[in-house]
Amino acid sequence: MFKIQKGYDTVSKSFRLPVEMVDNLESLAFKYNLSLNQLVVQCLNYAIENLDEDSTSTETGNR
Repeated sequence: MFKIQKGYDTVSKSFRLPVEMVDNLESLAFKYNLSLNQLVVQCLNYAIENLDEDSTSTETGNR
């Protein structure tokens, strides 16, 4: 289950995200009194920890 957490070491990176996704993330961050960054980090951690590695492909070369 997804649990909201706070606090971690950081490094600065830039990403381009779809406008609708950012709008949804900002709404959730506001709802749970988190920064947008904190919420995105938690979403990414959840995705990584729950990745179905059998369905991933290394043929695309995207990173």
